[in-house]
Amino acid sequence: MIGLEIVGLTVEHRDNPQGIDASSPRLGWKLVSEGRAKVQRAYRILVAGSRERLSAGEGDVWDSGKVASGQSTHVAYGGQPLSSGKAYYWKVRVWDEKGVPSRWSDTGQWSMGLLDAGEWNGEWIGYNVPEGEFGQAACCLRKTFVLLRPVRRAMLYATALGLYEIFLGDSRVGCEYLTPGWTNYSNRVLYQSYDVTERLASGANAIAVLLGAGWYSGHVAHIEPGFYGRSPSLLLRLAVEHDDGSRTDIVSDGSWKVSRGGIVYSDLIMGETCDARLEPTGWRHAGFDDSTWPFANVMEPYAGRIQAPKDDGVRIAQTITPIAVNELGAGRYIVDMGQNMAGWVRLKAEGQAGDTIKLRFAEMLDGDGVIYTASLRSAKQQDEFILAGGAPETFEPHFTYHGFRFVEIEGYPGELSADSVEGVVLHSGASLTGRLETGHSGVNRLHSNAAWSMRGNFISVPTDCPQRDERLGWLGDAQIFARTATFMGNVAAFYEKWMEDVEADQFPSGAFPDIAPYMPFVGGGTAGWGDAGVIVPWTVYQVYGDPEILRRHFDAMIRWIAYLQDTCTDLIRPDEGYGDWLSIGAETPKDVLATAYFGYSVKLTAAAAEAIGKQEEAERLQSLFCDIREAFIREFVTSDGRVKGETQAGYVLALHMDLLPIDLRPLAAARLAGDIESKGRHLSTGFLGVGYLLPVLSEAGYTDLAYGLLLQDTFPSWLYSVRNGATTIWERWDGWTAENGFQDPGMNSFNHYSLGSVAEWMYRYMAGIDLKPDRPGYSDFSIYPRLSETIGHCRAEFESVYGTIVSEWRIEGGSVSLCVSVPVNACATLYVPVLDNRISGLEAVTESGKPVMQAESFEFQGFEDNRAMFRLGSGNYSFVSRFR
Repeated sequence: MIGLEIVGLTVEHRDNPQGIDASSPRLGWKLVSEGRAKVQRAYRILVAGSRERLSAGEGDVWDSGKVASGQSTHVAYGGQPLSSGKAYYWKVRVWDEKGVPSRWSDTGQWSMGLLDAGEWNGEWIGYNVPEGEFGQAACCLRKTFVLLRPVRRAMLYATALGLYEIFLGDSRVGCEYLTPGWTNYSNRVLYQSYDVTERLASGANAIAVLLGAGWYSGHVAHIEPGFYGRSPSLLLRLAVEHDDGSRTDIVSDGSWKVSRGGIVYSDLIMGETCDARLEPTGWRHAGFDDSTWPFANVMEPYAGRIQAPKDDGVRIAQTITPIAVNELGAGRYIVDMGQNMAGWVRLKAEGQAGDTIKLRFAEMLDGDGVIYTASLRSAKQQDEFILAGGAPETFEPHFTYHGFRFVEIEGYPGELSADSVEGVVLHSGASLTGRLETGHSGVNRLHSNAAWSMRGNFISVPTDCPQRDERLGWLGDAQIFARTATFMGNVAAFYEKWMEDVEADQFPSGAFPDIAPYMPFVGGGTAGWGDAGVIVPWTVYQVYGDPEILRRHFDAMIRWIAYLQDTCTDLIRPDEGYGDWLSIGAETPKDVLATAYFGYSVKLTAAAAEAIGKQEEAERLQSLFCDIREAFIREFVTSDGRVKGETQAGYVLALHMDLLPIDLRPLAAARLAGDIESKGRHLSTGFLGVGYLLPVLSEAGYTDLAYGLLLQDTFPSWLYSVRNGATTIWERWDGWTAENGFQDPGMNSFNHYSLGSVAEWMYRYMAGIDLKPDRPGYSDFSIYPRLSETIGHCRAEFESVYGTIVSEWRIEGGSVSLCVSVPVNACATLYVPVLDNRISGLEAVTESGKPVMQAESFEFQGFEDNRAMFRLGSGNYSFVSRFR
């Protein structure tokens, strides 16, 4: 297929989203072709109010006409005003570089949410818990209704202060979990939209809802239940359109019935207790007799904003089978899932009524082979299932999740086998976009560990850990891992959601909070943490090429810069904050670190201003950055390139954040390298320095040393935890050591992604897939792999917004083979190693078996650092270079 084919339609970074609130949704598509150097030169989009009209070729809502443009991402809808609650259907065709049109794409779809707060014409309902309680027993809410006319379309809108699950009959509505997600309920709550047309029938129907505590009235971190409120409540609207044009609205109100059910206790931190004997049989069905149930309590109206979500919510990603089930005796078992994860266990059992099975979850085993729970602090992570008896039963919780690899199961009736236990992996619905494999098993495991830690901590917000009594959206952790996350998953919508949490909790002073949603036991404005309010939007813009996130948060970024200016002395930030958190054997001065991040935030905000056309602001901020750099040099840098404190993190930040004069950069890099060598090729950085460490070394010409650090497996190092069986990233370098055992259990998570930010270097430098600073979104990128004979080969795949980018290299004897793929409508600059910087060196380079100088589909552009540079259009390429 030499022409262009359209795949992967998206709306607002999502696949056929329901209930969005963007007035001009951003549309996107990918292109595939077997040809080389294929590009889009024009497009035409049709949007219709029905599938039938679109199939007939009508764009009754918007016909863009043929637009001469190569843009295939973030194309803003430009048609008629979009109506609340309505569904829209769209398709696109494109023309290639020769003017040849493609076929029309398949049909994409989106629906609008409730755009006017007045359309929530129901009431908040629930169960008023007694004084002193906090709604931690889930309640059952139900409503029966009769539909007398055939249903053409039915949309269900729901939200809660708490967590909800909705059923129509036995069928659960939606694939999201822990809905509506976590926000600061004092200012906003999210809602979901579901197309339930196929779930309704003429005649009697029933809506059944489980309502649980969640973040609202359960434990949040170590705060006692009831931080946001005492009684969970539900707001729901079912909007039914009939074939004859009439409408039926079913809303939450005082006519609903309520009862306690089988979930007698539920808490995100502590766990869930389900007594199947108490589950009302058939309560989800229309024919159930609820005459003895009381009417639901009508609760106080919610004063905050009710908003459509930006992302797809928390979903089940996969299920896994245990690798071992070991009996401890007396009906106790230890189940090893083989992978540290976040989620829960789905358990099958058959026994007598009243049989009680207890499950306790942990990440590690202690020296005696039993679960290690000291590091959970006050979190119980315990589920309890009480059997109804008489038949096989399957249990899984509804409103909790755990961080674990090991499960202790007690009280199981009969003999427990691996077939009866299933691990349910949970994370926010970001599709995985990055894959990387090398010739070194430890590096492969490290990459896998970083990916698993991201998955385990992307649950509604980017948390620090999924197991102990914390699970908070720390900004410092999020910003240092953001670039790695964009390689590993499609996180654009996830970060858009969370950045709204961050800005919603920005202090009046302009300081960003240290965590979002905000908790009162921490402050704000901390260096390396508050800077996430700038770094994360900039990272999302760079990777996905959509300036909307910069426009949306630019004013907040400016307020942050003003706060930093107002609270510094002569452009030097105070000696305070968390510092380079959990560094090992080094203490970077906090004023050095804070001033470096001050300059970095200003530099990135200046770039953001330029990207969205605010030139005056850009010039003002660029000037401010130059002043900060001068202050940094004056205060912290000596004439021989020493940075105050002389720590690895100090040198790394000064170099990465462009705070040193050109003549001192090589000296500072040499001092950094010298410090690493003096420590036996070991690192000493903590959270804030670790992500930039290897990139700085490679940029300064110390790639061999970067590989030395990566492949180091003695303490402290990335591979030390891998060597000791880690399947996720540890919070601390010394979370467990052979000499000292477990670290202080007061803060010792074994699933904490921050130190996994090293995976950014694996993609950008080892595999060489990197952005060009002035070309966001991978429309024009570079492939500059840094090779290592020690690992032998590397293959990375990255699903960009244009399509799949592949970089694969292999060293065999005196040759390097390179295989690369460039997506349609994109281009790349490839750097191929040669013997020396001479044209004659190209005689040793072939592509698809032919000398490169005979190629027609790409262009030789010169040499750089013993690399031949080639300009590639889209396609698959294979190079071999003899360099010895």
